[in-house]
Amino acid sequence: MTGRGLRALAAAVPVALVLAACGSGDSGGGADGPLVFWTIEDTADRVQAQERLLARFTERTGIETKLVAVAENQLTTVLTSAAASGELPDVIGSISLPIMSQLRTDDLLDTDAAQQVVDRLGADTFAEQSLELTREGDTQLVVPSDGWAQLLFYRKDLFAQAGLQPPTSYDAIRQAAERLDQGDVAGITASTTPADVFTHQTFEHLALANGCELVGDDGQVALHSSGCVAAFQFYTDLITRHSVAGNQDVDTTRATYFAGRSAMVVWSSYLLDELAGLRKDALPTCAECQADPAFLARNTGVVAALAGPDGGEPTTFGETASFAVLKDAATDNAEKLVEHLMSDGYRDWLAIAPEGKVPVRSGTKDNPREYAEAWRGLDVGVDTKAPLSKFYDEETLRVVQDSPKSFSRWGFRQGKAELAGAVAGQLVVPKALAEAVNGSGDAPAAARKASEQAATIADELGK
Repeated sequence: MTGRGLRALAAAVPVALVLAACGSGDSGGGADGPLVFWTIEDTADRVQAQERLLARFTERTGIETKLVAVAENQLTTVLTSAAASGELPDVIGSISLPIMSQLRTDDLLDTDAAQQVVDRLGADTFAEQSLELTREGDTQLVVPSDGWAQLLFYRKDLFAQAGLQPPTSYDAIRQAAERLDQGDVAGITASTTPADVFTHQTFEHLALANGCELVGDDGQVALHSSGCVAAFQFYTDLITRHSVAGNQDVDTTRATYFAGRSAMVVWSSYLLDELAGLRKDALPTCAECQADPAFLARNTGVVAALAGPDGGEPTTFGETASFAVLKDAATDNAEKLVEHLMSDGYRDWLAIAPEGKVPVRSGTKDNPREYAEAWRGLDVGVDTKAPLSKFYDEETLRVVQDSPKSFSRWGFRQGKAELAGAVAGQLVVPKALAEAVNGSGDAPAAARKASEQAATIADELGK
């Protein structure tokens, strides 16, 4: 669920062991071998789904393929070894933005291939933000495939009873948190654990809404700006005044909302199937949920793009996943595979995990809503399968579907993706935020501390 940069992913795993586990002994495709496709979608059911996808591609084109599943936290190790031995794959699927950035830094991307695929599919069929986040200047680095959004989930029933508007802005969130924080129900729950990247993602989502950027247009670290100080203050006030006690993380925030003990929670779109009661190890536990497991799903609304008083256009923290064609690949065949996965095979690609694979390509030139409409009908869930449209209303699904149009991330627009990855990986913001939340510091001090530490990292990177 969380994006991590390649350098932050380096694992203390023997290279030979990793390669043996992945079966990655073949070099990339060409006249003498199959087209090699690496994927970090490595769970058994997802691997099987991708094997079927590639088999259909082979049936259609006659191009042989080989699927290699690599755990995300082992990708750095495997790539380093493969590059040293000349055994890089032709295509890597589901790479995050930080991984894309590192592949670019290491000069491993065939950017001409990415541009060719986007041009043939039609750049205007993609969400503009997905292309912007995967470009460097005018260079298209990879082909964006899908994404997950950080969302603000809220209890529509409680909001309606209190006469509250959806929490789309700082003011609306604050007002709802104050009004609904009563009895056993907290106004909001959000991650605060200093050792959890989820805290960084949650804060960045709210900070972007207020125009708070990691670096300014001059390229200098700007976490001490007035917009960032206000974001730190907003987050601190919400947590200390209207949330639950103790450090909160990815599991406890979900558990609190699932128990009906919070009116709002910040989580990713991966919560959608669990909220509907489709996963046995993460079931809603609210009083009403005992008789009706889908109670919370039907009574939950979502907000993607948020606005703060100092921000511009409403924004959403989101992870854009992509297909990367690597240098020295069997380029023509690699392009054909990626183009297939983004067209005839796109529905089946999204079906691997629809709650976390929101389409960044809504349709084709001839049918602009083809994939968006197909996504709504795809089955989600782990132990029980059902489409999202069975549990969520039209407006909720529309918000999720449209979320890639408002995606933003620290550092990418300013060409500082490597710095952004390092700041997130070293948990600069969560550690500074924790001091303000636990009372040992305040919001302005937290912003200054985060800014100073980010500037030190920038100096170390030479950025």
